[in-house]
Amino acid sequence: MQIILSLYLFIFSNINFFLGVVFIQLNKIILFKWNLLSIMSFSLEFIVLIDWMTLVFSSVVMMISSMVLIYSMEYMKMDMNINRFMILVAIFLLSMILMIFSPNMLSILLGWDGLGLSSFCLIMFYQNKKSMNSSLVTILMNRIGDINIILLISLLINNFTLNFLILKNVSNLILLLMIFASITKSAQIPFSTWLPMAMAAPTPVSALVHSSTLVTAGVYLIIRLSYLFDNHFMFLIMLISSFTMILSSTSALVEYDLKKIIALSTLSQLSLMMLTVSMGMNILGFFHLISHAMFKSLIFLCSGIMIHNNFNMQDIRPMNFTNKNLSLTLMIFNTAMVTLCGMPFLSGFYSKDLIIDFFNMFNMNFIIYNSLMICMMLTMLYSFRVIYYVTIKVPVMPMFSKNYINNKMNQSIYLLFINSVLYGSIMNWVMFNSINLIILPFSVKIIIYKLFIVSILISKNLMNKLSMKFMIINLMMFFNYMWVLPAIYQIYNIFVLNLSVKTDEVKNNGWLEVISSKKFLYLLKKLNELKSLNLNFLIMMTLSSYIMMIMVYLN
Repeated sequence: MQIILSLYLFIFSNINFFLGVVFIQLNKIILFKWNLLSIMSFSLEFIVLIDWMTLVFSSVVMMISSMVLIYSMEYMKMDMNINRFMILVAIFLLSMILMIFSPNMLSILLGWDGLGLSSFCLIMFYQNKKSMNSSLVTILMNRIGDINIILLISLLINNFTLNFLILKNVSNLILLLMIFASITKSAQIPFSTWLPMAMAAPTPVSALVHSSTLVTAGVYLIIRLSYLFDNHFMFLIMLISSFTMILSSTSALVEYDLKKIIALSTLSQLSLMMLTVSMGMNILGFFHLISHAMFKSLIFLCSGIMIHNNFNMQDIRPMNFTNKNLSLTLMIFNTAMVTLCGMPFLSGFYSKDLIIDFFNMFNMNFIIYNSLMICMMLTMLYSFRVIYYVTIKVPVMPMFSKNYINNKMNQSIYLLFINSVLYGSIMNWVMFNSINLIILPFSVKIIIYKLFIVSILISKNLMNKLSMKFMIINLMMFFNYMWVLPAIYQIYNIFVLNLSVKTDEVKNNGWLEVISSKKFLYLLKKLNELKSLNLNFLIMMTLSSYIMMIMVYLN
């Protein structure tokens, strides 16, 4: 069943990719519309939009889903609930496809809700305390986005349509709801903590959910709706994405959990996409979205093999995989990590290089531009930090674990590796087929390479010499705690819990205790005393009556 499903997904992925290339060349759009319900001037329609963007995005989702299913056949072969896992993945995929192809807000809500519920079940797949907490945080934060879309639909009814392709002159409240719905799904500030916590899910789930589907849904929605936003709302998106970019990069720099580092790097790249879209570069943002999905899913799948060979521990400090058993996996993993850095002529290079070139051409905010450059440098730092721990650093424990490499896992990572190397180049020629020259000074053009060299030089010193300083330790704790965002979330919870404790103390040990239980006992005692007085009075009256009757009788 898994092989057949993955084969169908692989075939449809290639078909959609070639159709997407044809639609780009012909500049065509196909729109199917069914009128489901008409109430006075409002009509409920089901719409299917087929253009190059939906076809290319769906091909990427199907390709990664196909590789994840092949990978899961071996990764989870000992799991008794593997059939349930496959069904949940299929539901997740169908929800994503529904959200991609339908421009109707009601259909988007169904796909959006399906993504949230199926991701909740997938994160909770390993039923332990950590998974339960992570899944609960995930669905609660995603539920905020669902509520925003429900409110958005209720407001759009006033415009007599739910089709966002023909929306115009919408209110600012509707635009704010769109933004907040997108940033909850894309884990932007202040909803950033759920994405690292979602790493409690199985590694195939992380490769599928947190690389190409769930977290990119918010970016895709912003790209589709970007024509509605004016400069003020774009500036708001720019500020949110810039802060999230720095937050995630600094947190990844001090994290030791391998899957959390990859999740934080995903959050950093999502912020880069949002920042690119906020500058009006929708096509570049989408280009980086699809190229990033390929190599990030490859990183997740390679990390799953490495975690298996590290006694199922995710800590990178005892890792070292320079042995012969994992040499090929290590090579692929390191290649994917330098692709994340933007190494020339790999997939990540083409999108990142274009983004930086366009940012250099704009007369943009100095702080935003510097935050972008700092994020690029931090991305290289934590990438080389991971490579250092898994490749160069002397292991602190011997590697006696079994070799988990097998043909099915190899097949999935080989195909994704080919896509990670070639996909960016192919899409660069397909999407930007016109000759547009970007002329920049040489010193500006090589900024990214300067950052690349500086990151390599300082990464080892940063880990070995500065990590034990007291100030650096405090700063690392601040970054590792994601700028105390979880503590900010807990302020309300702490307030409510303290209030409940105080209320309980007052209720059980205060005035209510006197009024209720103690006062009730006091009243019972008084009633008993009153009852005894009444009984004594009745007895006295009865005796008096008898005495009087006897006296009368004797007289």
